[in-house]
Amino acid sequence: MPRLSEMVPPPVTRGLLRAVFGLPNPIKRLIAGRPVRLDGQQLDLDARLLLLMTRLEGGRLGAPTVEEARRGLQRGQTYLNRVPERAVGRRDVDAGGVPARLYTPEGLPEGSPLLVFYHGGGWVIGDLDTHDTVCRYLAVHADVRVLSVAYRLAPEHPYPAAAEDAVSAYEWAVANARDLDADRRAVAVGGDSAGGNLAAVVGVLAERRPAFALLFYPATDMTVRRRSRELFGEGFYLTDDDMTWFSDHYCPDVERRADPAVSPLLAGDLSGFPPTYLVTAGFDPLRDEGEAFARRLEEAGVPVAPRRQDDLIHGFVNMWSLGGRFQEALSEAAGALRTGLYAVPRRPRKPS
Repeated sequence: MPRLSEMVPPPVTRGLLRAVFGLPNPIKRLIAGRPVRLDGQQLDLDARLLLLMTRLEGGRLGAPTVEEARRGLQRGQTYLNRVPERAVGRRDVDAGGVPARLYTPEGLPEGSPLLVFYHGGGWVIGDLDTHDTVCRYLAVHADVRVLSVAYRLAPEHPYPAAAEDAVSAYEWAVANARDLDADRRAVAVGGDSAGGNLAAVVGVLAERRPAFALLFYPATDMTVRRRSRELFGEGFYLTDDDMTWFSDHYCPDVERRADPAVSPLLAGDLSGFPPTYLVTAGFDPLRDEGEAFARRLEEAGVPVAPRRQDDLIHGFVNMWSLGGRFQEALSEAAGALRTGLYAVPRRPRKPS
């Protein structure tokens, strides 16, 4: 049976979302039900409301088939298509054989910093379009160019394809920074979830260290089930079953899951990792492994700013257009990225 959202035109669904999330908080509390408190944290009201709507819709990240899962994420993002007011130019780029898209905010001078971004989706779903508004937001609010990378997806291309593409696209961006009107000394990597994993892999493996790493709730260890996966593995958007589904598609060879290019937390030496802003969500099965990676960076002497948005859920960067805490959290990350990259010594800008 088709979902309700498949039968309703996207503009109608977008209007409904705006209306619901624009309601006064007392009414939203009546709709969302009782507060959710777990592990000393209280779930944000808008996150509760979104989870309720997701449950009524019957959607989940994983699906009986890969094609259904990909369509589901793509459809969901068409409802969250708000963009920043500042215009952003886009053009397709061949990043050394890896398809990519370059975002340039209007008026940004040549020689700007550059973020190489990897989208989330469990290495199986997601694409340039599902994270278009995220890349626009980061470009505008961090005042940087963003190169979004369309790495190969599993199960058609299982590990190590995505990791290889991630490293290749980053190294191409550094080598061709001038052609991108960017400064090769200020090239960062970033991504969310599986994309955060790939950004971390680049930080571990790339010969030339990135200038900065922006990691949103990254998957960092495919070998261990941590406490957060038990606490938040059902009912908080990303589920335990979803994680198993993604892992089995991406790296079906269980013996290889301990490779640092799958589980960067297990890398032997992290002392060369770039300065990092790593943010987790309190109600996220991936929370504990992301925070374990931040601790390992600290122990290795890497400058790292760990941040837990303790009232939010996995995937909050894609939800920024709903406003509230979702947008606040992404704004904070954009500020950290801007600070981290503009503090890097760079070549002088050309006059406008």
